[in-house]
Amino acid sequence: MAADGVRYSLQLPCVFSSKSRQYLAVCAQDGRLRVWNTDSKTLHQEFVPSAHLSATCTCIAWGPCRTVKEGPQRKKRKSEVAQVEERADLLAMGTAAGTVLIYSTMKGALHCTLDGGHSGGVNCVHWHPEDSLLYSGSEDTNIIEWDLQTGKTRSKWKADRAAVTSLCVSPDGKLLLSAGHVIKMWDLETKEVYRKFTGHSTAVTILRFATTRPPDSNGLYFLSGAAHDRLLSVWQVREDGKDKNSVVSFTLTDEPQHVDLSTSGRKEEAVRLAVVCKDGQLHLFEHFLNGPCKKPLLPSCSVQMSDTKDSPMPILLLAAALGADPRSVLLAYGSHLQPVMEKVEINMAERHVCLTRDVKTTLSLSMETTVSKVKTPIVSAKSKVLIPGLPGHKAPLTAAPQGTEKRKKDADNKEISIAERLGEMDLEAVSNQKGAPKVEASLQTDNFAVLLMQGLESKDANILNKVFQTRKEALIKKTVARLPLPAVIPLVEELTKRLQGHPLAACLMVRWLKAVLMHHTSYLASLPDLVTQLGVLYHMIESRVKMFHKLTKLHGKLHLLTTQVAANDSSTLVSEVDHTAKLVYEEDSSDEDEASVDEALPDEGSDHWEEEEAMQESKDDEEDLDPDRRTEPKANGDEDMEHENESEEE
Repeated sequence: MAADGVRYSLQLPCVFSSKSRQYLAVCAQDGRLRVWNTDSKTLHQEFVPSAHLSATCTCIAWGPCRTVKEGPQRKKRKSEVAQVEERADLLAMGTAAGTVLIYSTMKGALHCTLDGGHSGGVNCVHWHPEDSLLYSGSEDTNIIEWDLQTGKTRSKWKADRAAVTSLCVSPDGKLLLSAGHVIKMWDLETKEVYRKFTGHSTAVTILRFATTRPPDSNGLYFLSGAAHDRLLSVWQVREDGKDKNSVVSFTLTDEPQHVDLSTSGRKEEAVRLAVVCKDGQLHLFEHFLNGPCKKPLLPSCSVQMSDTKDSPMPILLLAAALGADPRSVLLAYGSHLQPVMEKVEINMAERHVCLTRDVKTTLSLSMETTVSKVKTPIVSAKSKVLIPGLPGHKAPLTAAPQGTEKRKKDADNKEISIAERLGEMDLEAVSNQKGAPKVEASLQTDNFAVLLMQGLESKDANILNKVFQTRKEALIKKTVARLPLPAVIPLVEELTKRLQGHPLAACLMVRWLKAVLMHHTSYLASLPDLVTQLGVLYHMIESRVKMFHKLTKLHGKLHLLTTQVAANDSSTLVSEVDHTAKLVYEEDSSDEDEASVDEALPDEGSDHWEEEEAMQESKDDEEDLDPDRRTEPKANGDEDMEHENESEEE
């Protein structure tokens, strides 16, 4: 293809230049762009963006080849044949911050920056084959058409309800494929949808046109690949519009990471396809696209690479490019930091081919030749080493081990290795300093996450033991939360191994396993082969908790018996209850109430009934004799009080 855009998933972007295949562009995790020369197999250029840590590179795509003008050239005669050399120059890099960087390999510097268009991270970029146009798709569901001559947006439109994950322009530059929830084909002149296709259940990461035929002849085909999908689907653009389902499927061993193909211009010409999968294998296909095919097609040849040790280990393939000869393939394998480029001839008659290479020897030779100009700074013994991540925090002083004095003498000649520096740094001494508990927590969390990653990659038991010995729940949760997704499955496998050991170690491993399930459940549920990867863990846990149900029943019965026995013992110790009142309270009434009660209800035991009646009659007679006195209102109640006192005395 003229321009291949690779979307960042779990593998870093790695793309060969178009046509000549002279360069290999690789983006590292720290945002650095490295361009390798495939002919000399050396590092050609290295570019570090200003915001390479905050805005990492998510996708890269080589632009169309341009003519090379190196220095002043004399005017050629008419008799001389003009020989124009074309090289890959511009390289587009999409970032997580929503900007697109255009890097020039001829200048060795940044050509321009396209920003202000996307509000989300850029997932894919693709060049127009002829005009100086670039298309980018983002998390904000929009597609932008950039004009590189002005560096501004030419047009922008909403592509789907979901994020745009992949783009591809047709070889004639008239159609554009985009993938979100569904795959859409756009007419670039009107920016309207030309066709819709079903797509995949997961995010589409690869879109490629397989043929260069016009769409009105039922001969236009394109292929698509998705994350966690082990099939490459081929779609046909039909005149009648009945093209929603795929017509051909290519079977893979894992999800596709890099695809290179040679397009077909007519029916009699077969399409050649090279697919590098996530598991590091290369699959080669050759098929004539002429209508649907019911059965999935198997690769005509599969290529694997391994080292030359007694127990060979696989070497991961990073990218592959098809050559002019059907048997020749340009391979890039090994590490992203130091890839190895090699052109090999593959025997297509064999279904499975295994290539053995000594990667260590190749790496050491290339490192000596490419990085010979880099000088290592000499670290003086008097310099102070600060712990990374904590400005102004000085590393604690530790007792000098044996051999330190000798190493200090040779400090000017030999640099201290990283292992020796790690051994001299005593991170536990930070907790002994006063007023530094918060520093310790953040420091330990950062170091634990880094140590856990190093231990899982190198499978170092000492590092893993140091990390897994912690009992702090908060530290475990923060460490697991900071792990990248590719390290989750290795961590689960390591925990499964350790759970099969001593029960005391299993108690610690359960805490880590709980933290993994709490933070990374959604990622684990998205894996297609989750049952096979976690089958051992599931059966082990099931066998350990098999007796738990019976033990729970037994525990309930024993608890019931013990509570009944305790209740009976406590009932015998309780003495008889004394029902006699310990305290009697009587309420005293006021004098007025007593007087009124005495007037209304005289005491039955009183012997003065007759005297009281006689006195009452005398009162009535006096009132009859003096009516004025009877009608005179009383100013106060003194007389009533006197009468009451007299009655009480009687």
